[in-house]
Amino acid sequence: MAKQHGKKYLAAAAKVEADRLYTPEEAAALVKETSFTNFDATVELHVRLGIDPRHADQTVRSTASLPHGTGKSVRVLVFAQGDTENIARNAGAEIVGGDELIQRIEKENFIDFDVAVATPDMMGKVGRLGRILGRRGLMPNPKSGTVVPPGDLPQAIKALQGGRVEFRNDKTGLLHVAIGKISFTPDQIRENLVVLLDAIKAAKPSGSKGVYIKSLTLTSTMGPGIPLDVNVAQATA
Repeated sequence: MAKQHGKKYLAAAAKVEADRLYTPEEAAALVKETSFTNFDATVELHVRLGIDPRHADQTVRSTASLPHGTGKSVRVLVFAQGDTENIARNAGAEIVGGDELIQRIEKENFIDFDVAVATPDMMGKVGRLGRILGRRGLMPNPKSGTVVPPGDLPQAIKALQGGRVEFRNDKTGLLHVAIGKISFTPDQIRENLVVLLDAIKAAKPSGSKGVYIKSLTLTSTMGPGIPLDVNVAQATA
């Protein structure tokens, strides 16, 4: 059965012109105009990539430091031991621990955090949490900048709390990345979009052939999708 949309959604969708591709500036303004929720909706960029996700050499995974953040408070967990625990706490990590924290996650299925960071010496132990953290995208990984030496923890934690986002293609070759809130100004949304798109371009895998970025869609929570002109967007980034 086809999904039935409410009057508010249909009214918002009517503002998006059929068969038109929008510039980043136009889309950033329109996504605010078409948001009808009573809460501060999340703004997301959805990217269809010209990759075959079945091949490891075509995986797209990296990070981007959004200049205006995501508008979301980020709870950082750090796996560390000894003096490194104090470094993590002083840097602002909300949850810090070693063996006891790993056991808590195993026994209680504790996942009340947004991102996990680990020092290299902890990864041998953290690896056994892959079944719990991996499927939720919470497993520390060097490629996402979440496995860092003790001396780099303050900078890494600050970046994560200040607007660094991780992106990774799903099994259908799509990216879904939050780039802000509806309360952001159009310029803030546009600037975050441009920085993210630049990072996606830089993360193009060697195995990707042909058209890399096939489509871009900007949307808000419960709002209609706004298609972007890929060529114009890439020229801006």
